[in-house]
Amino acid sequence: MIKRVALAALAAASLAAQAVPVAACGGLVAPNGAIRLARASTMVDWHQGVERYLTSFSYQGEGLSDFGWIVPLPAVPTRVEEGGGWTLQRLNRETHPQPAFEGLAGTAKTAASAVVLQQVQVRALDITVLSGTGQAVVDWCRKNSFILNGETRTHLLVYAKGSPIFMAAKYNVERAQATRQLVGDGAPVLITMNLDHPWVPLEVLANGTAQVDADIYLFTPGRIYASELARLDGESPEGTFVPHAPGLAVQYQQPVSAQLHKDLSGDKNMGWMKPGGWLTYMSLSAPGSTVTYDMGISASGVIHVAPYGTAPMQVTDGRHDLGSATAPTLPLGSTDGGLPPGSGTPLRQVALLAGVGALLVIVRRRRLRQAG
Repeated sequence: MIKRVALAALAAASLAAQAVPVAACGGLVAPNGAIRLARASTMVDWHQGVERYLTSFSYQGEGLSDFGWIVPLPAVPTRVEEGGGWTLQRLNRETHPQPAFEGLAGTAKTAASAVVLQQVQVRALDITVLSGTGQAVVDWCRKNSFILNGETRTHLLVYAKGSPIFMAAKYNVERAQATRQLVGDGAPVLITMNLDHPWVPLEVLANGTAQVDADIYLFTPGRIYASELARLDGESPEGTFVPHAPGLAVQYQQPVSAQLHKDLSGDKNMGWMKPGGWLTYMSLSAPGSTVTYDMGISASGVIHVAPYGTAPMQVTDGRHDLGSATAPTLPLGSTDGGLPPGSGTPLRQVALLAGVGALLVIVRRRRLRQAG
């Protein structure tokens, strides 16, 4: 059982003092706005074209009634089930120096023009996997008691341009009370999908919130890097921000130890985990208005971010990169997620010196021409 206090301890920064009522995709959707999103935690394991996406939301509020959340997916899941009970807490202990103590597929049917692909119960959650246009998904949400404001509708329409697949999860309070699930608990949901490369939706967490706080744990066969230049230089991303992604930082990266693999693979429904590989822990802490991107990892192991609504498998092709010439750029002096001062590597220093040297040669040549 994922307890709110454990989820809050997963990040280096403490939980925001005040949360904002949420009625949005990716956030918790409550009829009366009384339920507040506290924190989201995600684990992504990608190996040989299969992504396993474990996600959990913690919430807070009073006067609880039925509520839920909606998340965009890059592909139709091959399986949706309950995730490990202690996996996210164990990852917190692994990535922080001082640990905190503390299926059944339904028959396809249509509602409006959206198609219900799967229906599964995970503890107190009633989960529905949908396929359809943005408007079809909006119509389905309305008919199934999901409260959608204007911002939520807009986000669903934009995300649907990239992928028509969504997962809607509705929290059944009566079932939670019957099973003694504590108020504030987030049920971990494990989604298995076939993907060419890892993909993680991030902007979805910012819809309707003033502050985004999330934890992302990535398991990959090889090391991943914050940029192409860092990959060429063999530079570890640990302790750096991802370029052009405000608030997204790599806090930890190490090979997966035998003990960690043993602990995680022994958790419920986690026996599929393979030994070896790398664990990368990333934290996202930023104003909601600045989190306008989703994240993917290229075949060469480089982290890319692109505007939300980009087709998930196109996030890493460079055409939609936030750092590309065609993508929106951040003003000079803004917090653009670049590397902190003093973190330059030998390769960067050589490039800088070469540029300065070339400039001096040009200046000297001009002076010789003028003297002649």
